[in-house]
This record gives sequence, C-alpha cells and structure tokens, in this order.
Amino acid sequence: MTAASLPSRLPVAALLHKGISKLMDIILHVGAHRTGSTSFQHYLRGNRARLVADGTAIWEPHMLRKGLMDGLFARPRLLNGRDLQRRAMGRVRLHAAQAERSGMQRLLVSEENMIGAPRACLRAALLYPAIGERLARLDAAFEGRIKRIVLSVRALDLWWSSVAAYGVGRGHDLPDEGRLDAVAHAPRSWRDVITDMACAVPDAEICVMPFEQFAGQWDRVLIHATDRPAPTTHAECWLNKSPDAAMLRARMAEYGVRPTDLPAHLAQGMGRWNPFTATQSAALREAYADDMMWLTAGADGLATLTEDRSRTRAGFSLPAGALTKGLTHDQHTETRHQGRLAQTG
Repeated sequence: MTAASLPSRLPVAALLHKGISKLMDIILHVGAHRTGSTSFQHYLRGNRARLVADGTAIWEPHMLRKGLMDGLFARPRLLNGRDLQRRAMGRVRLHAAQAERSGMQRLLVSEENMIGAPRACLRAALLYPAIGERLARLDAAFEGRIKRIVLSVRALDLWWSSVAAYGVGRGHDLPDEGRLDAVAHAPRSWRDVITDMACAVPDAEICVMPFEQFAGQWDRVLIHATDRPAPTTHAECWLNKSPDAAMLRARMAEYGVRPTDLPAHLAQGMGRWNPFTATQSAALREAYADDMMWLTAGADGLATLTEDRSRTRAGFSLPAGALTKGLTHDQHTETRHQGRLAQTG
C-alpha cells in the first residue's frame, strides 16, 4: 500500500485545506547512512501489512526519491512558472493528510537522504553540513508536526571508512591523503549534527541510537521510534554491506588500476578497509568518545541517548544467521530508487 492508494472520502482540495491532523504522530528515521538504514527499510517493507493494521503508515525511499519529496531540497527554482519546492511541500501535506484520513495514528518516514548525501559529506570533509536547512524544510512541509526524529550514530572512524568504501565500490575516486586528514581533524562531529537538528526542529524529540548496540535489531529500533510493539520477522536482515579490502582491490583492477599503483592502506590486508593512519583513527575515535560522553550526560537537553546494554559492539560482526547482501545486490536496486533527494546535501 502506498500513500497515493490510501482511501480518502474528501476531495483533494479539501484534504489540502484540512492539512495534517495534530492527532497523527509524524516520526522521521533519518539514518544516518551506513548504520543499517537499508536493512531497517527492508524490515519495514516485510512487515508493512502488520504495521498498517497497528495504525502505522510507512514512507520509505522508493516513495520519496523522484516522488513525494522531489524538489523539496533543491535550490529554489521555477519550472513552467511553478515553484518546485512549494509543490513538493504540497505533495507531502496531501499524502500525510490522506494517511491520517485512512485512520493511521502515526506516520514513520524512513529515508537517510533527507539529511544529505554521504558523497557530499566526503567532498566537504564534514559530517552532514546541510542537515539544519534540510530538516527545517521538512518541518515546514509537515507544518511543524514532527514529533520525533530517530538518528543512528556510529563510531566516526568506522563511519567514514564505510562511506569511503561504499563510494569507491561504485566507481568514485579514492580519497587522497589531504581529504582523509581533513576528515580526521574536522571540527564537526555527531554533537554538532544533533545540535543543528535541534535548532531546525525545536519541538521534536531527538532519539539517538548507537549503531554499535542496535545493528541487526530492527524491531528494537522500531519500538523506540514508535512506542509500539514490533514484529520480529525480518528483524535480523543485513543489506547494503560495504565492500571489504579484497573486494575493493578487485574493483580497482576492473577500473584498470594496477596493484603497484594502489595506496598502502589498500594494497594489502583483508577484511574491513581502513584508509586512515593510526593517528587519524585515534583522533576520530576520541571525537566519537566525546560525543558519547556528551550524550550520556544529557546532550544539553537537546536529545535522548537510547542504549541497549545487553549488546556488545556490533560494528565488527553481523548478527548470527543474518541475511546478508552487499555491493552487488545494492547496485541492482539502487538505480531504481536513486533520485534527486540528496543532491544538495
């Protein structure tokens, strides 16, 4: 079921005039990228019927990219005399009103590109530099009715390594030494991202979930997002895995790069690829430790840290028996859903 197919007894004009009901909770799951968002969305799709029956409507990337939110984050411009941003806001409000009219008690929007693109982060050597402006546009589109924003964070050395590996696996250039050093010593961390979120959507709750504790437990993520019981079917799937060092070397060979021309951090080794030096990795780990201390201390009242202390660090291994699909699988599906949603991030 899509938002467009939800039943409505009101004409379009009446729905737009009515706007989004204050009775329906609007919840955003914004990733971040490389924290299992694709797996979480697969879990949501697999349980859509149960969630709808429980009063939870789901919007996910295939509805939003080149769809409902197309134009929402683009630079202001007109097409045939029509304001694309205003049209995108109208679509969001219309479909949200339809969801409420059909009896939905909450709307969960899961799309990591709402906060920007990882390639843009790597180009700027900064963590989601445009997140504040983008969330402000979302808040306006939902008429200030966003109740909660769920953000998964990850150790910065592993997050940046995963972003770089994912990009290289898709044919983008290896980040050079200068870019890697700029990333490692950037003044911006998750604390700054969360602060920008709170400034952009001051009335929303911000729920921060460490990837290391919740990876592979998508039912737990859903429980914390919606405050509702969650099905366990598909809860341990694992999709969109980053390519490891051996896969990246094979991919570089396909691009015509000789082994002797590879940088030292890629020329040898197996398993997870880490392009950073020991000093750079230490700086990133220290920044993440500072972020976690700030969150544990209350985050200045801006956000709530959600923890599951029954789990050990998940970033180094997958849950036992998990369904895993990586780069090859994702390349077959990404072209169908990749749109302009993240182009200005």
